[in-house]
Amino acid sequence: MQRYDVVVVGAGHGGAQVAIALRQAKFEGSILLIGDEPELPYERPPLSKDYLAGDKPFERILIRPERFWQDRDVVMTLGTRVTAVDPVARQVTADDGRVFGYGHLVWATGGSPRRLTCAGHDLSGVHTVRTRADADRMISELPSVTQAVVVGGGYIGLEAAAVLAQFGKRVVVLEAQDRVLARVAGEPLSGFYEAEHRVHGVDVRLGAQVDCILGDSGRAKAVRLADGEEIAADMVIVGIGITPAVAPLLEAGAAGGNGVRVDAECRTNLPDVFAIGDCALHANDFADGAMIRLESVQNANDQASVVAKVIAGQPARYHAVPWFWSNQYDLKLQTIGLSTGFDEAVLRGDPAARSFSIVYLRAGRVVALDCVNAVKDYVQGRKLVETGAKIASAALADVAVPLKELA
Repeated sequence: MQRYDVVVVGAGHGGAQVAIALRQAKFEGSILLIGDEPELPYERPPLSKDYLAGDKPFERILIRPERFWQDRDVVMTLGTRVTAVDPVARQVTADDGRVFGYGHLVWATGGSPRRLTCAGHDLSGVHTVRTRADADRMISELPSVTQAVVVGGGYIGLEAAAVLAQFGKRVVVLEAQDRVLARVAGEPLSGFYEAEHRVHGVDVRLGAQVDCILGDSGRAKAVRLADGEEIAADMVIVGIGITPAVAPLLEAGAAGGNGVRVDAECRTNLPDVFAIGDCALHANDFADGAMIRLESVQNANDQASVVAKVIAGQPARYHAVPWFWSNQYDLKLQTIGLSTGFDEAVLRGDPAARSFSIVYLRAGRVVALDCVNAVKDYVQGRKLVETGAKIASAALADVAVPLKELA
């Protein structure tokens, strides 16, 4: 058995950032990074955008080149999945039987895409977009695709729909709720993006329930809705969220369920075991202290930096304003804060001009902004969210007044 001072399970954004931040903090101990994919750590957001569209080759989405990890003495064990954790012996077991000992363990596995449970969900031509291999399979099939059906009107689904529409494909988006982006944005933004996709020829179906996927010779050919309608599909893309990949930790006694519960230092209840990123269930200051999981690069990186400091013996606690982004067509959406539970949405600017912001308030205080092609609002609005500024709606709506003057 090989033993390392720090073992990081998960080679995505969070796992890679732990190793980077440890070395930046002058940590001299041994570091092992275990990833279940064969590739070096890479950026995942471009998979449904730039990479799928062919605008960025894989080399350009690597988080760091191979030489970087070698120079910093970070050992990589790729194409390997951890199946068990023994917190007493302080070791993890891999799917190939190898055992690795640890001084500190950082769980940064993210999650696996939720899949449809209906008949036909496992047919060829049915895709999720979570890994490079997922995107590569889609890219290889695109030349033979005339019509694609996207199940799920969240960020992943809409980004993929935008790329396919720009490739000249017919695209149908099926959203079970009554609006797109229902989990992450207010109605004004949902309506704007729905309209944008329709303008680009995307057929957006709301309140659409999938009954099953029909196939021919093992390949998807149509999606049948609950009302019996059948929609032809040469490709089906499923974007309905993720399931946190935490089973080995929970089986080892970690507290949690929908993720692994962590404290402000990102510690689990197991000794010297941390969890970060999409799979970390934490009390978030910008959600009124509610226990949530944040599926974002920002969260993964910020929690990774906290863990690295703690392991290196430096005081650190997680307190970071959440932010997100999405690129669709020529629109760049940047979000700061969490709009969940807002009771007022203030429109700032004109959606018809394709540059505007929506400011979300709760009990009169600014909790989040959605900024579409409005970088200044995004940058200047951060302070309003950080401080929970209480500002009159009329002032927020006045585009002649920069948000920094209201802070």
